[in-house]
Amino acid sequence: MRLVTVFSAALAGLAAVTVLADSVPFWGAKESVPADTPVSDLKKGQFLWMADAVTAGPIVMVVSITEQKAYVYRNGILIGATTVSTGRPGHVTPTGVFTVLQKQKEHRSTIYDGAPMPYMERLTWGGVALHAGGLPGYPESHGCIHLPSEFARDLYAISPPGMTVVIAGTASEPTQVIHPGYLAPVSADGGKPLEEDALDDTAEVRWEPAASTSGPISIVISRESRRIVAYRNGMEIGSARLTITGDQPFSTHALVLAEGPSDIPDPYVPDPGKYHWIRIGVPGHLGEAGGDPDPATIARIKIPPEFVKDLNSIITTGATVLVTEESMTPSTTGPMLQVVDADPPAKKPSAKRLGGGA
Repeated sequence: MRLVTVFSAALAGLAAVTVLADSVPFWGAKESVPADTPVSDLKKGQFLWMADAVTAGPIVMVVSITEQKAYVYRNGILIGATTVSTGRPGHVTPTGVFTVLQKQKEHRSTIYDGAPMPYMERLTWGGVALHAGGLPGYPESHGCIHLPSEFARDLYAISPPGMTVVIAGTASEPTQVIHPGYLAPVSADGGKPLEEDALDDTAEVRWEPAASTSGPISIVISRESRRIVAYRNGMEIGSARLTITGDQPFSTHALVLAEGPSDIPDPYVPDPGKYHWIRIGVPGHLGEAGGDPDPATIARIKIPPEFVKDLNSIITTGATVLVTEESMTPSTTGPMLQVVDADPPAKKPSAKRLGGGA
């Protein structure tokens, strides 16, 4: 009789654990949109994630309350963007510069009836955090930043403790921070806004390697901006104007510099006898991984020779290049959008389902 009682208690405990695990919903899309998708086109619950395109360098996140989107940058270049839901009226999400104070993969709110908060990254000890949560398409959390579940998992996997998170809105931040582009609008160290128009200069070439003397190098090429920009350890060290022939759009591609001789003609390899560029798979182009760059695309891009010489003098294996059709600056990320109106939702979700208090 005692054995039966113990066995029954064990089964009941296991059932309780199963119910607890099953009670955590899955929010948002299950996979990234293609890398060519403009961030402005993301629908509620959708996200872009291409962390393999830039695998080293400091990480910073910018949350735009105005756009109800968040942007993740590594080594100065966009690697992820997502729709979010921030704090509703009466539970507004604070703006400012924060750092990740604590991370917990499986967390439940100590404020709102044990509401699930998977992949929690705490920003304040008062209950504000990044975590997977409901995404109705408007601000409806209790102050936290709700993310799609898969995006929250991916971010949790690469974000270091102490990561800088900038939360911005129209009342408190300049335009380039609330409407970011492909280049980080803030410093990864401290979250201070960078120059509003870093590309708006008359120089054909700008080369300042002393701005950052060590660290991983990442390069972004934009057809829309007609510009190439190089970052080292999250700081811009150079840029140049491009001449691009033809009107055909670029697909989004990522490349990494690898050891070994180049199999195709490539004027932008430091030493074709020692190095070559290979493609990295990004969402929508995963089958390209390991392949050579497209010779036709290379032929369309003309980079000033002096900039190529300067850049080739410092890049090493592991350097990455992201090629995009999109503008580097906020100018094409879309107009100001209304994200809150005077009409409340038809049915108000329960606090338990919303979560929001860490």
